[in-house]
Amino acid sequence: MQIWPAIDLRGGKCVRLQQGDYNRETVFGDDPAEMARRWVREGADRLHLVDLDGARDGLAANRRAVESILAAVDVPCQLGGGVRSDESIDHWLAIGITRLVVGTQALKEPDWFRGACRRNPGRLVLGIDARDGMVATDGWREVSRVAAIELASNWVDEPLAAIVYTDISRDGMMAGPNFQAMEEMRRAVSLPVVASGGVTTCDDVKRLAEIGMAGCIIGRSLYEGSLQLGEAIAAAKKS
Repeated sequence: MQIWPAIDLRGGKCVRLQQGDYNRETVFGDDPAEMARRWVREGADRLHLVDLDGARDGLAANRRAVESILAAVDVPCQLGGGVRSDESIDHWLAIGITRLVVGTQALKEPDWFRGACRRNPGRLVLGIDARDGMVATDGWREVSRVAAIELASNWVDEPLAAIVYTDISRDGMMAGPNFQAMEEMRRAVSLPVVASGGVTTCDDVKRLAEIGMAGCIIGRSLYEGSLQLGEAIAAAKKS
C-alpha cells in the first residue's frame, strides 16, 4: 500500500485543518519546500499536496509554494484543490505535477470531467470528500444529496488513476479512519482507492492495507509526531 504524506497549503504555509474547518487551522511550517524535503529524507517516495485556498475559492492561490516543492524534490506529487478547468489541468501537468485530484467539478460538471479524464488518461484522480456518506464540495462547505459510493460508481469505466476518499468527520481529528466506509468504497468500485482522514497509528495503516486500500494519505499525525513516516511505510509493506 502506498503512503502519501500530506502537505496542505494555505497562504503559502504548511497547515492542517480539523474536519475541514478553515477556522480550526494549525500552522506547521512556513517553508513548504523544506517540508517536502523532510518527508523525502524520511523515506517518502510520493507526496500529496492540497491547495486549501484553491479548494475553497476555485483559484490556484498557492502556485509558488507548489512550484517550490516541485523544484525541491524528485518524487511524484499529487495535487488537489481548485482544479476546475482545462487550463488548470494543463498548467499543473506542464510544470511537473504527476496526478491531479478533482472533486467539486466532477460532481457539478460531469461531462467536463469525463472529457478531461479521456484527454489525460491515468493522470486524474477523483476526489470524494464525504460527511455521513454524502459528498461534500467547495472546500467541504457544502454537502450534496449524492452518496459517495453512487458518485464513485459513475466513474469506474473512465481512465482514472484512482479515487481519493476522505471522511471529513475523521480528518485532522487523530481518531482513526472510518474503516467501514473505506472498505465499502473499496468493494464498490474496481478503481484503486486511497484512504484519507484520521490515520493516526501504525495499526491504522496495517488495517487499511489489510482491507485492500491502494494507499493512504497521512497528515496531522506525522506533523505532531504521533506516527513516524518510516514506521508507517514499514507497516504498509508488512500487510
